[in-house]
Amino acid sequence: MSETSKASEKPDELAAVYESAGVRRAPAAALLVEIRQLHKSFLHMGRELHVLTGINLDIGAAEIVAIVGKSGAGKSTLLHCIGTLDLPSSGSIRLAGQELTGLPSAKLADIRNRTIGFVFQFHHLLPEFSALENVMMPGLIQGRKRSEMTVLARNLLEEVGLGERETHRPGELSGGEQQRGALAGALGLKPKIILADEPTGNLDTGTSEAIHQLFFEVNRRHGTTFIVVTHNVAFARSMPRVVTMSDGKILSDERLEKKPAASEDDDENEDNPAPASAADQA
Repeated sequence: MSETSKASEKPDELAAVYESAGVRRAPAAALLVEIRQLHKSFLHMGRELHVLTGINLDIGAAEIVAIVGKSGAGKSTLLHCIGTLDLPSSGSIRLAGQELTGLPSAKLADIRNRTIGFVFQFHHLLPEFSALENVMMPGLIQGRKRSEMTVLARNLLEEVGLGERETHRPGELSGGEQQRGALAGALGLKPKIILADEPTGNLDTGTSEAIHQLFFEVNRRHGTTFIVVTHNVAFARSMPRVVTMSDGKILSDERLEKKPAASEDDDENEDNPAPASAADQA
């Protein structure tokens, strides 16, 4: 029986199937991305190149997931398939419960505009427009009112630390500021998911760390799911989940235990420990 036909079975009958395939299952109500037996091939100089070979992956709502691997592992191709920028050769992708494979291009574009935000290694801001206008642009193209998008764009620029740079054009912003603007633009239509492909590949270490932390802040504030392709091992290991790819396959899918950062109150409590309770003294 094929994986596709198994998808019609009852959930409790699928547990062993998904476990054997290495698929991490989130609760059904919380699933945002469901990928089954995804394949992608290209023809190059008369040869068929297999870039994705049977990918199975579940990603829940509000998750932050890093995808790592050497160049040519298939990371970006997988991200582009999830984002409907590329079409798989076979297999299934469900986004928010809707099957994407087989949909016409116009429908895919509508889903992409409503549900997905993108942040790439290069910011792709329009050079002739200000930061504010760049963030407003997706909403204006969708027919939103200018007054509505102006308020939303200003709030988003403030959120990503560009509140005082809204009138500046991309060429007047630093690399880190450009990526902050790109993130604000990606959030402009309130997507369920942000797909980031090497978002800090062109930035220095300090600026990269600031962008990384901004991703976590946006996730906490909005519950936005992030899938991030990165070569930055430290960034990947800071995420709660790391998927490692090689030769078009998933080698491992790790959930990393994260110790909560100590608050100032915790530091004060360490310096001035509370007296033992009667129960502790007993």
